[in-house]
Amino acid sequence: MYSFEQLKIFVTVCETGSFSAAARKLKRAQSGVSQAISNLEIAINQELFNRDKNTPVLTENAKALLPIAYSILHQQQYFDQKIESLTKADEHQLVIAIDESLMNGDFVKILTPLADKFPITHIELISASTFDVEELVRKGKAQVGIVYADGELKVDMDFFVLGQARFLTVASPMHALAALPVVHDSDLKAHRQCVHRSAKQKELWFSYGISSAMWYANTHQILLELVDNGIGWAVVPELLVKERIKQSSLVALPVAHEYNGWLTAVGCLVSRSHGSGPVLESLIARLQEYFFNRADWQLRE
Repeated sequence: MYSFEQLKIFVTVCETGSFSAAARKLKRAQSGVSQAISNLEIAINQELFNRDKNTPVLTENAKALLPIAYSILHQQQYFDQKIESLTKADEHQLVIAIDESLMNGDFVKILTPLADKFPITHIELISASTFDVEELVRKGKAQVGIVYADGELKVDMDFFVLGQARFLTVASPMHALAALPVVHDSDLKAHRQCVHRSAKQKELWFSYGISSAMWYANTHQILLELVDNGIGWAVVPELLVKERIKQSSLVALPVAHEYNGWLTAVGCLVSRSHGSGPVLESLIARLQEYFFNRADWQLRE
């Protein structure tokens, strides 16, 4: 029977590219790494590496088994952390990362009761783009992340849907697009687009660039400033522009294929690099209650 330790060594060899590099990373003798891989191959009756050359090469069967090995190790880590959390006192620190467009006074009100309930816990708030928030959670630099979901399965963190946010295509009232009774794709492509993009140049799945001319910004607030100044059109969260549309300082464009805007899920990412404790559990409960009771959100069933 194979062991978790053997799977860990297998994954490390794959990540580092050689038995010697894996041995250095794991601070073990190279012979011990080689023996562990051999024992694993015997246990599962599969050849994992082609050793004809100096550098071990993954076999096709090993490539099929590698993602499963990752999943097993993630689950083991999660199990260990859960055991630890069952006997753990209140967390000393909680880092919450949130998409910048979702950070507002209402969100801060969710956190306010935590100050009295957990007075010894330090809480840090980080505002960033959805992609940067996800990276912070993945690297264990934040325990919780509030993001716009892309539908991609997260194998290295936990995820659940909170609700759905509406995005609208907007422009300045003086923009040429604002005068059209119906706006088609061809109209949008003919005018400059202001696109939301992360620091690593990733774009949200529903608001990516389609125009032949584009300006980029990593916050929706900057996008709105660009739109206000007539530089181009943009796709932005409805909650950020409701008042401006009422005051006619911005126009929601009647786009033919998305007349009522885009709906996208807002979700909560939870790191597996940290054990769950009462502060985190209380925060998650308050988040779920907040989104469930919001009348201006399209919520999950």
